[in-house]
Amino acid sequence: MPHKTFALFIMPAVVAMLLFIALPIVSVVVQSLFVEHEQVMVEVENCGPFGCSTQLRVDTEATAEIRDERPLGRFAGITNYINRNHLAFDQVREIWSTSDGLGEIWSRMMNLPFYKALAFTLVYCFLVTPFAMMLGFAIALGVNTLPRLAKGPAIFVSILPMIITPLIGSLILFWMFNPQGILGASLQVITGDPTLSLRASPVLTWIVLIIYGIWTNGPFSFVVFYAGLQTVPGDTLESAMIDGASRWERVRYVIIPHLAPLATFVALVQLMDNFRVFEPIVGFSAEANATSLSWLVYNDLIGQDSQQFGSAAATSVMTILGVVILLIPVLIRTWRDFNRKAV
Repeated sequence: MPHKTFALFIMPAVVAMLLFIALPIVSVVVQSLFVEHEQVMVEVENCGPFGCSTQLRVDTEATAEIRDERPLGRFAGITNYINRNHLAFDQVREIWSTSDGLGEIWSRMMNLPFYKALAFTLVYCFLVTPFAMMLGFAIALGVNTLPRLAKGPAIFVSILPMIITPLIGSLILFWMFNPQGILGASLQVITGDPTLSLRASPVLTWIVLIIYGIWTNGPFSFVVFYAGLQTVPGDTLESAMIDGASRWERVRYVIIPHLAPLATFVALVQLMDNFRVFEPIVGFSAEANATSLSWLVYNDLIGQDSQQFGSAAATSVMTILGVVILLIPVLIRTWRDFNRKAV
């Protein structure tokens, strides 16, 4: 294909990526270097029948004028990245120098909002991604062995979690785990603890959120792996059967190597998606026990006093960097496999 034709072919995609990906990321990075303007306070004298008194009030006109002149806020450099709401360098240094043992360090670190959110985000990402992939793969193997008439209904049931809106699905599961719900009441009976509640137990909250994540991510893996199973060479499987290979050996030595590139693709997509976990936390109202980096952004933007755009932007930048760091090993492996095949 001539270079000019190729350039014209990819131009719409390049323009779209610049407008909807590159420029927004640049704007977020710039915003993360600013903090909100301080409110202009003025003294106001109030006089009544028992005398006069002075009070401090916000000068809304002066504050609005400053914000109109400098809409980005006050330049603060990397302050948003190192303050208490984010990397908290000063607080972390104090914790490590004054704490006695790793248990105390962990407990005090979990009082810092960024590290509390990062801990849950990483646990959620590293548990949900592999288990959802294994669940999707197992369902794909099972559906692939069903008779033709049964495959359609089985596929429909398997992708139901993908069809349901994530927020609605998390709300439904939350109601089920409520003390008055069927799962919540059953847990109370099984454990013999009538006070057991999802809201009161951080461990139970994390477990339920992770189970929900596996349930909602499994269908995507199932769809990809089921499509990949249709491309497995039949001759190779028949040869393995003739050689006496069991079903597990056929899966291990024929199917899994054939689907390895698809597994890499699924891992890439689900790592990116799970690192941005947000809907389950809102749906379960779990912010007291579990928060994520995406939830921190949301919390900054809905502040009742003022919207913390700089803080939200800094968290967004660190979320992007976190996704990149997670994807580097997978991308390196993909690149090595590609070069090996090219040779």
